[in-house]
Amino acid sequence: MKNYDVIVIGGGAAGLFCALTAGQRGRSVLVLDSSNKVGKKILMSGGGGCNFTNLDITPENYLSNNPHFCISALNRYNQWQFIDLVEHHQIPYHEKSHGELFCDNSSKDILRMLLDECAAAKVVIQTKAVVSQIESVEEGGFNLSVAGLKICCQSLVVASGGLSIPTLGASGFGYDIAEQFGLNLLPRSAGLVPFTFSDWVKDISEANSGLSLDVEMSVNGMSFRENLLFTHRGISGPAALQLSSYWKPGQFISINLLPDHDAQTLLLGYKQSHPKSLLRNLIGPLLSKGFTQSLQARYWPQYSETPIAEIPNTVLVSLANHLSNWQLKPSGTEGYRTAEVTLCGVDTDYISSKTMECKSQSGLYFVGEVLDVTGHLGGYNFQWAWASGYAAGCYV
Repeated sequence: MKNYDVIVIGGGAAGLFCALTAGQRGRSVLVLDSSNKVGKKILMSGGGGCNFTNLDITPENYLSNNPHFCISALNRYNQWQFIDLVEHHQIPYHEKSHGELFCDNSSKDILRMLLDECAAAKVVIQTKAVVSQIESVEEGGFNLSVAGLKICCQSLVVASGGLSIPTLGASGFGYDIAEQFGLNLLPRSAGLVPFTFSDWVKDISEANSGLSLDVEMSVNGMSFRENLLFTHRGISGPAALQLSSYWKPGQFISINLLPDHDAQTLLLGYKQSHPKSLLRNLIGPLLSKGFTQSLQARYWPQYSETPIAEIPNTVLVSLANHLSNWQLKPSGTEGYRTAEVTLCGVDTDYISSKTMECKSQSGLYFVGEVLDVTGHLGGYNFQWAWASGYAAGCYV
């Protein structure tokens, strides 16, 4: 029987960071990953550029049923510490909008950095390793069955992620472990995911697929000013992805298509300054010709060839309301297939915010996405992975 101080289940961002942190403390560490290689979500993140953190990390950038849970870990391992590590490995990076930091070259740089740190800390990584059984030992520690072999450890870290993007090996295994040891699970759903539609909006989306617009999207008191992207299936882009984490099925979302304008003042002003112009020709430069024609077919078809001076003010005011408060009701989302994260998960009331250790089972730790902590789009989930992995790595 092989014996390790620490076994980490899951070779993603949180698991690898926990492993290298523990290894640097002199702990013997084994990482078990069921996939054929570790770090698959790291490699595909940010379109292959890996948005590895954000310059502006606050607890307000995270969703959780316990919004205070993430504070301790984020304070003890912050974005500046991870940036220092990236610079130490001489990885070139750049800032995009909203403080997002990306690799200049490739996400492979971040994964290589983590693997080099693991190697230096003598961490053992085993891929294609499916854990079939876990049992706690009465005198402390755990026995694991992996491909017919028994492996034991003092500390067991669950870093198996959530349900998002199953093609990369995502599974509910971490939740199964939590249930096995009596932890509460909060209802999970897909987050940071595109919206789908089954009504007339689907036709507009298909007709304008590929079009990106700068908008402000709102639901349940949350608003995001980002790009919206029309797709063949519905609405995506940063604004939609951010909003999806706050949307509940059956709710309407609001889109301000002209966030830099007062739509009513704009249209009534056009009536005075361009009385002979067609409405679509006035709005087109702001929203694109094709999308404006889609809106015209929906909201003012009878005035399509009418000069704006002859369109009643009541019609213009109504249209202005659609432009500044476009109400759409998604039929759903694309689900875990394309979701970047899983909302909710292991109830943090059962976990120490300082150590990530299970309060009711000594030696059992949970880190990363498997927990009920979900960041906004923009590097926040990676920072949670580094911070929670570090927190556990200091105590396992």
